Amino acid sequence: MEKGVQRWIVDISKWNPSSNDFSFALSLLPQTHHSSITRFLPLLQLFFNYVQFVKMEDRKRALVSLLLQYTLVHEVLGIPYPDIVINRTLEGKPFLECGRFCFDFPNFNFNVSHHGDYVAIASEPLCLVGLDIVNFMIPEKETVPEYIQNFSSYFSSSEWDRIISVGNNEEVLAEFYRYWCLKEAYVKAIGSGLAYGLHKVEFHHTNWTSISVKVDGVTNQQWRFWLFDLDKGHSVSIARGHPRLAIESYKRSLKRTKFNEEEHNVGLHLPNPRFVLRTVEELISVIHKAKRSC
Repeated sequence: MEKGVQRWIVDISKWNPSSNDFSFALSLLPQTHHSSITRFLPLLQLFFNYVQFVKMEDRKRALVSLLLQYTLVHEVLGIPYPDIVINRTLEGKPFLECGRFCFDFPNFNFNVSHHGDYVAIASEPLCLVGLDIVNFMIPEKETVPEYIQNFSSYFSSSEWDRIISVGNNEEVLAEFYRYWCLKEAYVKAIGSGLAYGLHKVEFHHTNWTSISVKVDGVTNQQWRFWLFDLDKGHSVSIARGHPRLAIESYKRSLKRTKFNEEEHNVGLHLPNPRFVLRTVEELISVIHKAKRSC
């Protein structure tokens, strides 16, 4: 099952497409996805300013996220490109409609995240997977203590004490984002989005290894977590958990949710590989070739 455990990441700061390049990449995706990408920048908004730059970066992230999804499904599962159907739950989590495919894995699922310079995807063959990237953005109009105080209700007293006592403002901000990254990976894994309540999820760790979670005050051994610093300004986290812990709307998209303890332990303790750096050009080439061969 190890082939079903994939970790890919793209540095979008290295891709600066012309309008034609962007349009070509967009044309490779099913029409149903186009509006979710082009909505970030109205076509008549042609002059460059900061707002437009932000929107263009959002378009790039949204486009690359979908390119990653379709490339991963095609390469890992071998599904012909026209037969790949990716939808979203009401809460916004993407999922693959397996249909007659996915026989090699009992419960193939994936998750995507993008923030700052990076867009990433992670997949699992059996367990739920949640993925989150955070960019350590420095607040512009507030001090670091003022900024993080806005989010204090999402953390337990234990987490909050560790955040505010870690060191200087730069270290406090990094600690805040790392905890936030783990919380988001958890709620994304179960398919709930932020509506679940980040305050219900409390993390414990030893120098950001041996990470464990308490949900509603109870330690849950059916999860594993990893957190890595991508560079000085970004962190990424992975959550892996039992499929029965997914919310009901996401369970309906899964192939199976019931596994015995032995099956679950096999999936839970699969190796967690390093992220593979992919380029946008590679993704475009794979999809273009897949479409032409059909």
